[in-house]
Amino acid sequence: MSAHCQLTGAAPVFGNRISHSHRRTRRRWSPNLQHRRYWLPSENRFVRLTLGAKAIKTVDRIGIEAAVARVRARGGKV
Repeated sequence: MSAHCQLTGAAPVFGNRISHSHRRTRRRWSPNLQHRRYWLPSENRFVRLTLGAKAIKTVDRIGIEAAVARVRARGGKV
């Protein structure tokens, strides 16, 4: 599975690592992904989501039902 957040779609970004001598080599910034298991009362089951740290706070704010609806609206499978 690729390194991306199921809720926000955050994915790795790429840039340059610049040394003291100013040589440039490619590097990548990965999102802070966490695997979380939430109870989904409407379907009477647990769902496992791969979320970034910001998305975990979003789930706490809007609730798991709305978050799963957003994931499905993005075309994700839950």
